[in-house]
Formats: sequence, structure tokens, C-alpha cells
Amino acid sequence: MVLWAPDWPIVAVGGPASVPAAVLDKGSVLACSQAARAEGVRRGMRRRDAQSRCPELVLHEHHPDVDARAFEAVLTAIEQLSPGVAPLRPGLCALEVPARFYGGEAEAAAVIAERLVELGVWDVRAGIADGLFAAEQAARRALAQDSIVVPERGSGQFLRDLPIEALDDASLVGLLRRMGLLTLGDFASLPPADVHTRFGTHGALLHRLARGLDPQLISRRQVPPEFDATLLLEPPLDNVEPIAFSLRTTAEAFVADLADHGLVCTTVLIEVDADGSLATSRRWMHPRWFGPTDLVDRVRWQLGVDGAIRAPVDAVRLIPEVTEPLGDHADSLFGGGPDERVERGVARVQSIVGHEAVVSVTVQGGRGPGERRLLTPWGERPVPARSARQPWPGSLPAPAPAPATVYSEPQQAMVVGAEGQSIGVTGRGMVTGEPARFRAAADQAWQPVASWAGPWPVDDQWWDEAASRRLARFQVVGVDGSAFLMIVEGGHWWTEARYD
Repeated sequence: MVLWAPDWPIVAVGGPASVPAAVLDKGSVLACSQAARAEGVRRGMRRRDAQSRCPELVLHEHHPDVDARAFEAVLTAIEQLSPGVAPLRPGLCALEVPARFYGGEAEAAAVIAERLVELGVWDVRAGIADGLFAAEQAARRALAQDSIVVPERGSGQFLRDLPIEALDDASLVGLLRRMGLLTLGDFASLPPADVHTRFGTHGALLHRLARGLDPQLISRRQVPPEFDATLLLEPPLDNVEPIAFSLRTTAEAFVADLADHGLVCTTVLIEVDADGSLATSRRWMHPRWFGPTDLVDRVRWQLGVDGAIRAPVDAVRLIPEVTEPLGDHADSLFGGGPDERVERGVARVQSIVGHEAVVSVTVQGGRGPGERRLLTPWGERPVPARSARQPWPGSLPAPAPAPATVYSEPQQAMVVGAEGQSIGVTGRGMVTGEPARFRAAADQAWQPVASWAGPWPVDDQWWDEAASRRLARFQVVGVDGSAFLMIVEGGHWWTEARYD
């Protein structure tokens, strides 16, 4: 049995059926609604032609992932009635006919169509035949919410009078029409050996389809296993430690179930129910993969936030949102990855001082060292806010070393010339004098400048008067060997970082 939902891209984007709508792919109409078709819009039309036929036409860009996600609900609904559905493409699927269970082939198609109508798919058509090709052609010629059953061993007779365009090969169809072969029956009447000699292996396959000899077998979809794990607490608990202790067995079974399928969880959603309703939900990411102890710690930290729980907890759910093959995270032959003793030690410190108190440092995009620093709580995967691969005009040039110490708050500094005059930068990025002495912080002594480099001017967010900044960066080295990264902004000097 083949099930076909016409104009699936239109069904996937939604919208009222009475509104004329079309889905565009590369500027041409890929699918249109029945209301648009009544106004003269057709598949393959250019955007301008379609709008000239129907000025009130609502246009959508084609997104294949949207089609696939919407069709997933249809596949799930069909699997509840008959397992083993094979998706061919969004809007088209095949399955073995459950005729004996539902009392007949047409009856089975009617039951499935009724279920899809409940789901909101108002136009679904079924075709039943010995082969996949004949069943699809029957489905495309059935009426809405109806089916066509091709008699057993009758596929060749059914296909005989269909137009040659039923073959999904535009170049071959054009050639066959020029040869005067206008129907599948005309093509099927040719000797198989001659067809193979003239059109090759692919042409021979299409010739078999036209004769009703379909060698294609459907590949049934494997229903993904459910890895969600739930801990039910009877009676409900309002203390974090007993909840975390009770969760250990569930967490171990959760990790073991994933391992049995060769998977590990790198992103998990933890939901906590209190007093019969969802109390807190948080998505956690791990730089490697979650073990039982990691999951218990995440639940403990999530429940430990002030105000997270206002009633006794009666359920905790572990939902794996991202799973990856275990082989991608296994240690190499000579080891690899973070030392487990280091991980256990840091996790122990984290459980004492708090989840947000222990962080790891990575680099993200930005102009200054403070912007490039990304602090992530230990045990979570860093998610950069800005890409480090993008160009950042005004940042230090590539050969310049990165400072080892970046101050959380810039320290007030001072840079003067040989006569004690203040040094600044003009609007054209020119230095007003030669730096001779500097003070890196208000509580530090003055010292002569041994060398300096810069300026690197930055005109940041110039289009926003409230957020705009104009500054210039310098590298300044003292006679004692100390080196600093400084900025001058609005006539004032600040020390951003130190080179250790």
C-alpha cells in the first residue's frame, strides 16, 4: 500500500485551506493549494507568473526539513495502526497491507485515512498493488480519502493505458515521446533485450516497471527506541539529597541503556515535577558524555537553585536530546581526553562551592581580550556567543601574543610623554606624542617606557549612539620587563590585561 498526501509542502507550512498559497523552490512553484490552483496557479510556474494569475497568493519558501518534521507525525500515526512503514519522501510512504487485521485491503486504507484526518491531513489517497510503482500510480489516481486496489497480478494491465510521463525520468520520457511511445503500454511492448541495448540498465529497469514487474522492495523504518528515564517518588520528597540518592539507580540504567545501543548522551534535558506539575526544566550539555554521577550532580545543582522547588518533588525525568556514537568518544589506544582523576576532583570541588563557581576558560570571537574570554561552568559544553573564525577589525594583529592575565575590570592607568604631557590618539588614529612614562594602575609606581606598539583603533557600534565606543589599544613594555595591554578612550587610559 502506498499513501500519498498531495501538495505536502503546503500541508507542512499550514494555513487555512481557503487561502491561495504556494511554496517556492528556486523561484518556481513547487506546490500550491487547491484554492491557488482554482485561480490558475500551477506547479513549475515562475513567481511573477503565479502572482499575475493570483495577486493575493501567499508565498512560502521551501524548507525540506520542515516537510520532513511535519511528515514524522504522519509516520508515527500510521505505525500505531500498522508497523513497518517505509517513508519514500515527505508526503509519500509505503507499507505492507494489513488486510487480514482490518477485514480487507480497502477497509485497511479507510482506517488509515480516517486516522490521518484526525491528525489534520484532510487529503490522503491510497493505492494497493503487487509492486511499489503500480501502487504509487494507483494512489495518484485515487480520489481524496479513497483508494484504488489493483487486482493481484494485474499491475501490467493497470499501467498499460497510463501516460509515459508516469516514469520519473524527464530525458527518457522526452525521447520516448519523440519515438511515438505515448503510454506505458507502448513502452512495455518493446523487446526487453532491445530496450537494454538502446537505453542501458536504467532504461531496462523503467521498462520492467512499465510491464508491472517491480523489483523494488520497501525498506521499513526502524522505530527509534525510547531512552527517556523517569524516577517516580512515592511519597514525594522535598530534600535535595534524598532525591539525588534515589536517582542513582535510574541514572545508571539510563546510561547502560544507551550503551547497549552503542550511544552516549552529550545533551540531556532534566525535568522535575512537583505537586503534579512541571516545576523546573533545564538543558545540560557535557564536553564529553554523561555518566551516572554527572546526571546525579546535575539534578542536585538544578534542585539547589533558590526558588526552583516550592513543593515536594514527585518525579524526575532524564530526556536525552543529543546522542552520539560511543566510538566517537572512546579513549584511543594510548589514552586521551581529560584525566578522570582531575574530573572527579573538580566535580568534588564543584559540589562544595556550587556549580557556577568552578569554570573553564575558552576563546570566542571579539576584539579585546575581555570579549574573547568565555567562562563556562565546569562540566558544560562551551557555547560561543561570537565566532572566532570571523574577522574582527580593530583586534590585535595575528603575530601579537595573547595576554595571560585579563582583568575582570580595567584598571585606571596613565601614559605621558617626556614633558609630562598626556598622550592620546587623534580622530585619524595618530598618536599625539611619544610615550615616555606610564603607570599601569593607580597604586603602582611610575616607570619609563622601554618599548611600545600601536595604536589599534576601534570604532565599535558607531551606528548606535548609546552603545558606540571609540578607543585605541597599545602594548606597553616597562624597563623592568613587565608588559601590558592598554586602551585609551575619551582621553583616559586603562589597563586591560598583563603579559606574564
